[in-house]
Amino acid sequence: MRETTFADPASSLKMRLPLAVFALCLTAFAAGQTTTSARHDVGTGAADVGKGTAKAAGSAAKGAGNAVGDLATLHPITAAADLGHGAVNTGRHLGTGVGKGTGKMLRGAGKALMHLF
Repeated sequence: MRETTFADPASSLKMRLPLAVFALCLTAFAAGQTTTSARHDVGTGAADVGKGTAKAAGSAAKGAGNAVGDLATLHPITAAADLGHGAVNTGRHLGTGVGKGTGKMLRGAGKALMHLF
C-alpha cells in the first residue's frame, strides 16, 4: 500500500510568500505609473505657482506683523529676527511654488508638443 504525504502548510506558505510579495510590489509599481494629460499638468502647475505665491505673501505679512509688534514693545533685535525669518520663508515658499509649477507646466507643454508630432 502506498502512503500519501501531505505538504506541511507552513512550508507551503514559506514557498508562496516571496511570490506574493513580488506580486504586491509589482502591483504597487504599476499603480504609481498613472499618466496625466497635458491640460492636467499645466493646470496643476499653475495651481502650484498660485499656492506658492499665496504662501509667500502670508509669510511676508506674518514676518512684517511680528516685527511691527516687537518694535512697538521695544524689542528691536527680535523685530529684526522676525523680519528676516519672514523674508526667508517668503523666498522659500515662492521658490518652491514657482519651481514645482514651472516644472509641471513644462511637462504639460512637452506632452502637448508630443501629440502634434
